[in-house]
Order: sequence, then C-alpha cells, then structure tokens
Amino acid sequence: METKMYTTLFNAITDALEDLDKGDLAAVRACLVSAQRETEAMFISMNSNREN
Repeated sequence: METKMYTTLFNAITDALEDLDKGDLAAVRACLVSAQRETEAMFISMNSNREN
C-alpha cells in the first residue's frame, strides 16, 4: 500500500509540475488536491485494516 501511495503522489507531482510549466495554476491545484484526497483515503484504509 505504501508503494501505491508513493507512486500516486509522485505521478501527481509530476503532472502538477507540467501544468505549472504551462501556467495552468487551476490544474496544478486540482491535481494536488486530488492526489491528497486519494492518498489520505489509502492511508485511512491502511490504518483501519491494521486495527482490525
């Protein structure tokens, strides 16, 4: 699961940097917020599975 979280964030940052180079700040924000939400959900799921 940690590998999936890492690759999700890495790819989102890569995409955000490409959007930043284009000057598309709205796309940068959307990309990073989406990655944040996705990895947060993974983290919560991972921790709830460890508790059970």
